[in-house]
Amino acid sequence: MSLIAIIGGTGVCDTKLLQNVRQDRLPTFYGMIHYLRGTYGGKEIIFLPRHGKMHSIPPHLINYRANILGLKRLGVTAVFATTAVGTMTRERKPGDFVLPDQFIDFTNSRHESFFDGGANGVVHVDMTTPYCPKVRAALVKAGEDLGYPVHNGGTYVCTSGPRFETPAEIRMFRQLGGDVVGMTTVPEVCLAKEAEICYATVSMITNYAAGIADQPQTHAEVNERMEENSRRIQSLLMHAIELYGDDDCECRHGLAEYGGFKA
Repeated sequence: MSLIAIIGGTGVCDTKLLQNVRQDRLPTFYGMIHYLRGTYGGKEIIFLPRHGKMHSIPPHLINYRANILGLKRLGVTAVFATTAVGTMTRERKPGDFVLPDQFIDFTNSRHESFFDGGANGVVHVDMTTPYCPKVRAALVKAGEDLGYPVHNGGTYVCTSGPRFETPAEIRMFRQLGGDVVGMTTVPEVCLAKEAEICYATVSMITNYAAGIADQPQTHAEVNERMEENSRRIQSLLMHAIELYGDDDCECRHGLAEYGGFKA
């Protein structure tokens, strides 16, 4: 049976939706992770708050390697992640959901791999399909069932943060093919790929990116939009988890030529 994890902010997972909820922690080589564990619809769910229990960790300081390695050691096989993003097009507007199928990495100084040489060796993981098609398919069907505006596909431009982007940067990202911009999917998606975990993210559009909007963007605006739509993203995630099957997936064999991922 699949063990499913949700990675997101503190407002994403309402523990009242789960049964038999308990808090726990797990030490890893990279540090400690703190998580919640419960059941929903007969399925066991792990909830990992990406920014910490009190949303105190900025995106560039998140311990991504500890988070993904910890989930792998817990037996997680599929991750439903959430991210807040700005839209770089007028066609996709605040309040919409986007399921990225590609990303462009503009982060720096982040640890993007478990394989830095030494005892772990060197691995070159394929990223042709970064986000799991089967997890995304469950999210698409859930959006259809609930009547939510879910855009299936798009390129997520990931920046280091914690500052927002300049209008000049947004113009460059658009020319490179970017659709939405955020600060957290990389290296999370890369590490999940190395760990042979099915992974997809639901990006909630909270604002127009710099230069697209008519006024400066604020963190309060992002938080307000997240609060307004927290119930919708919760419903989308939980219904997608109901729909998600336990079939095998290519994501779980991404390191087969290296003998698989050793957690």
